[in-house]
Amino acid sequence: MPGQDTTTAAPEVLTMGRIGVDVYPLQTGVSLREVTTFGKYLGGSATNVAVAAARHGRRSAVITRTGDDPFGAFLHDALRGFGVDDRHVTAVPGLPTPVVFCEIFPPDDFPLYFYGRDPAPDLMIRADELDLDAVRTAEVFWVTVTGLSREPSREATLAALRARGRDGITVLDLDYRPIFWESREEARRRVREALPHVDVAVGNLDECDTAVGERDPHAAAAALHDAGVGLAVVKQGPAGVLASVTTGPTGTRTVEVPPVPVEVVNGLGAGDAFGGALCHALLSGWELERAMRFCNAAGSIVAGRLACADAMPTSAEVEEMLKETVGA
Repeated sequence: MPGQDTTTAAPEVLTMGRIGVDVYPLQTGVSLREVTTFGKYLGGSATNVAVAAARHGRRSAVITRTGDDPFGAFLHDALRGFGVDDRHVTAVPGLPTPVVFCEIFPPDDFPLYFYGRDPAPDLMIRADELDLDAVRTAEVFWVTVTGLSREPSREATLAALRARGRDGITVLDLDYRPIFWESREEARRRVREALPHVDVAVGNLDECDTAVGERDPHAAAAALHDAGVGLAVVKQGPAGVLASVTTGPTGTRTVEVPPVPVEVVNGLGAGDAFGGALCHALLSGWELERAMRFCNAAGSIVAGRLACADAMPTSAEVEEMLKETVGA
């Protein structure tokens, strides 16, 4: 819960990856050229997932880096306020904390403008700085494809995955953003280095194409299984989500769950809400269809709100939406 003491207990959910300041316009449907007022929020996909997991009552922490500046201090304050352990968040001297502006054109156009990511402090995580005991002992360890986009973060991410050794639940967020990569082919090569070390892979159709060269959801799930992934979660936007889990040496079980309808305000945080809900569902040991319905509802709630981290729902809010929309 927000404000809880995070200084002693080991995290259930440990994420590693992006952090930054999201600056969102308080006027929607207009260009940044015309916007006059903005809100300042905690952001970054891996960080948002940690916040989302904390909202479901999970002890969570994030491994990342900021600049040594007032924006970096703001991010520490925000993490603590959300009940996320920030002991693995440190500053990189000489680099600014990244700032991301977005434009909001509901229901499906949300351009992003990244500043301070050449390089970003969170891509300066070094393997020799990692607390590998924390990586090994977390029940869920969540990393992102963006962390593979350049050194030294790439080697740090792979070192953490190797140290993890498939203990507990290890998740790769396929989170492909072309702006961070020279080419899709380079991203695919790097993702394939990581896939054998993870139990769960999560991504949309374009991200699955980057990871395994397949855009059909069933083919993408099969290719992820072939790469060693036990649970493949393929998000299909208006078509809902497909989840496929291995049931033995050759068997799989697949469920497809429709989306939860919502009037979209800002779709940027929905995937991270889905991710935090997925961590909670996996730790809870839920049956696959129930887990996917819960994750879909969490994502829909955030899509109907302006911010990302600040918008993450509690479990009670998700359950209430499920009751109202699908009678779950």
